[in-house]
Amino acid sequence: MTVQDVRAFNRFYTNVIGALDYSRQLYAPYTLTESRVLYELAHSPRTDAADLRTELSLDAGYLSRILNKFEQDGLIERTTSHRDPRRRRVTLTARGRETAALLAERADESVGALLATVPSADRPRLTEAMRTVRTLLSDGRPPPLSASLERGDPHRREDVLLREPGPGDLGWIVARNAALYAAEYGFNADYEALVARIVADFAEDHDPHLERVWIAELDGRPVGCVMCVRDDAPATARLRLLLVEPEARGLGIGDRLVSAVVDFARGVGYRDLVLWTNDVLTAARRVYQRHGFVLAAEKPHRSFGKDLNGQDWHLELTGTGE
Repeated sequence: MTVQDVRAFNRFYTNVIGALDYSRQLYAPYTLTESRVLYELAHSPRTDAADLRTELSLDAGYLSRILNKFEQDGLIERTTSHRDPRRRRVTLTARGRETAALLAERADESVGALLATVPSADRPRLTEAMRTVRTLLSDGRPPPLSASLERGDPHRREDVLLREPGPGDLGWIVARNAALYAAEYGFNADYEALVARIVADFAEDHDPHLERVWIAELDGRPVGCVMCVRDDAPATARLRLLLVEPEARGLGIGDRLVSAVVDFARGVGYRDLVLWTNDVLTAARRVYQRHGFVLAAEKPHRSFGKDLNGQDWHLELTGTGE
């Protein structure tokens, strides 16, 4: 590969995504850089201007002009940082959050239209190619948000988004469940086969009004998931495949995912919510207990190459106000 190869790709890709005329692309008065700054603010409610400048590699004067524009438009408020009086904290106003949400919606529509031109059979190749580019050009360095998490910055917890699965996300659920449970509990390929069947059943035939999947996203990457599907028992939903990536644990993602399932199940009229797990999953069990699940039954079994103690947990949805 030569420098000219990379430059040719850059010219191609910026044209594909409309980077040179981004405001027209999204029907908004903001450039690509301005929209990116707004995105960072929307996903980092307590961000210092210095943090933005570092993470986005922006010139201080350029960032200041962008923030001045946002302030004039009523999108942000700037106050003195509690962590360091020399810093300025930048926070989105209600109007700023609405604007960021509108830009995100239009960006999703734009990318969706682009993906619609790619045959379904080719989308996994595209996803993998994009992941490869990010991995190779990052030179093994984690993205800025992951680095922030490793430093333990508490102000980054709000960056976690819960969203519906996109192309490749269901495959990610299978792959990450298999890899993490093998690494952490020694489960064999039988567990991967089970997860694959659960995900395939959902992908092939589910009622979107009564069944859902949530992906937890951090810095543009999936870091967690959970599923809500109909159970065989009447008016009963089943919580399945709760997972949080190790580097994203401690941010309350598991609680948010379980809350999403509980709220959804109650909202669409299920009377009961059930789940099956194993007692070795102590962290997950604590999450379930915090949300009111009670242990209904347990039974030893041999599965996934291990001797385990399976547990059935139950939450009555009617008459509860959680």
